Amino acid sequence: MKLKKYEKNPIIAPNPANAWENLVTCNPGVIYDDGRFYMLYRAAGDDKEHVIRLGLAVSENGFDFRRVGDSPVFGPSADGPDGGCVEDPRIVKFDNEFYITYAYRAHAPGQYWTFAHDVVRLPRCGAYAPAAMAQNLGNTGLAVTSDFRNFRRLGRLTSPVLDDRDVILFPEKVGGRFAMMHRPKQFVGERYGVKYPSIWLKFSDDLLAWEDKPSHLLIAGREGTWEEKIGGSTPPILTEAGWLTLYHGVADGGTAEYRVGALLLDRENPLRVLARTPEPILEPEFFYETEGFYSHCVFPTGNVVVDGVLYVYYGGADKYVGVATCRLEELLNYLTEKCRCE
Repeated sequence: MKLKKYEKNPIIAPNPANAWENLVTCNPGVIYDDGRFYMLYRAAGDDKEHVIRLGLAVSENGFDFRRVGDSPVFGPSADGPDGGCVEDPRIVKFDNEFYITYAYRAHAPGQYWTFAHDVVRLPRCGAYAPAAMAQNLGNTGLAVTSDFRNFRRLGRLTSPVLDDRDVILFPEKVGGRFAMMHRPKQFVGERYGVKYPSIWLKFSDDLLAWEDKPSHLLIAGREGTWEEKIGGSTPPILTEAGWLTLYHGVADGGTAEYRVGALLLDRENPLRVLARTPEPILEPEFFYETEGFYSHCVFPTGNVVVDGVLYVYYGGADKYVGVATCRLEELLNYLTEKCRCE
């Protein structure tokens, strides 16, 4: 099974009129609320430091998005730990507020596509500088908003000594606790039982209290396949069949192209994987997925269900935003009938 890509993709592309988004627009967090789709998309201009911010776009039909204003709505803080970049938002709603997990660095990463694989710009700092600064680690923060214009930064969710991104909250409590997926890059080797970075799951009674909670392995990559290195992609969706969530996989230990698979997790115990797609349901094919700053990459960060249709929003080649769809029932039937793990 494959998701159907919108024929008019990309739905968001770099805007030459705005210096802060004239080079990159990708990896969007999207949520549907009160008849409208809200998108926070990653954006950057053609500056040497490659400062990354978030722009806002809205839509009534899920395909035709219009930018809201000519300025970013969320950016690096002036004097906080996320002073270099903010990126890859995932959005969930609790009560009447939207909670956004976002990756950040203390310093802007630089034009990473001109460096060796998985290398970012390092700052000059003293010998006693903490790892988050000295290594310019990718951490994850939490912000909250009620209108997507005004945001409050709540703090860091991940350890300051780990490169820990792809952090995604479940949109409801599970067994009375909050649940969070994450992908710590350093959790590899014999101690952790995995060869490549994998998806882990934590539970907590508080949305900010995660660091002292144990991490449980959810799924690991599969050696010699399209998904050796993996990470969570989109906020889970609660269905009658279980929690549906998408994840990305990368071959060759994380150096090849990015593709997308789907998981079905037990409603009461999401550590129990009910189904997992053996082959990708989304993979790079068109120019907006193959030609950019990370070529041959599809990277979902948002999904919503409206009138039985699953909308999947993704970054293409670290430059564009695309959308792909399917009937929710079709994907669930495929998972439960063809992809069972038990």
